[in-house]
Amino acid sequence: MRLALHAEWTKMRTVASALWLLLGTVAAMVALSAVAASVVNCTASGCGGDTTKLSLMGVYIGQALVAILAVLIISGEYSSGMIRTTLTAMPRRATAFTAKAITLTGVVAVSGTVAVLGSVLAGRLILPDLGDQALSLSDGRTLRAVFGTVLYLILIGLLSLGIATAVRDSATSIGIVLGLLYIVPIITQTISDPDWQRLLGKIAPMSAGLTIQATTDLGNLPISPWAGLGVTAGWATAALLAGGLLLRTRDA
Repeated sequence: MRLALHAEWTKMRTVASALWLLLGTVAAMVALSAVAASVVNCTASGCGGDTTKLSLMGVYIGQALVAILAVLIISGEYSSGMIRTTLTAMPRRATAFTAKAITLTGVVAVSGTVAVLGSVLAGRLILPDLGDQALSLSDGRTLRAVFGTVLYLILIGLLSLGIATAVRDSATSIGIVLGLLYIVPIITQTISDPDWQRLLGKIAPMSAGLTIQATTDLGNLPISPWAGLGVTAGWATAALLAGGLLLRTRDA
């Protein structure tokens, strides 16, 4: 496993697109969060909403870049034919796949942490009149939202890796992942039945997972924060199992 991890890390750090996507994730998340915080209408009594979630709004664009990175890690090898070299050097396909997942988890954890902390800092700087407590990491709910958002980004990366391994094609994989993340919530809003809306909110990977960011009005959520993140984890696990099984059973 050590050699497999070294090989995957070497491939990732020597590909320019991976570095730019990671840097783009940090920049995009902090920038969008800063813009969201700057345009909100605040009064002395507050901003009329969840300021922690507002400061973490950049995740809506950051997750797309993480998904693209995860897809390219495996589908790029299929398109170039390098996957044959990878599997020849590491005949145990499960080991090779696990190494990719661990490497992806590590880089997304680092970049995601920087992006999330930068977003919270931007919120504190732009919304200073609201007091520090709402955006203080000493507050349990805020800390849960920050830590959970990093975990969410990791899970989106693993979900994308699993789908890309199963599908192989970059464009198709990216389309499937982004559809799951963005189109399903849009469809949910077009449904008039509130029970169906609540059900889709509980099972969609983004809608459920991002409940981890909520720090106010928790009783009105379709699913509790940690349970919602567990739903996203279930999606990621299913995708990884499907991708790993197909990798082992079919030709490269």
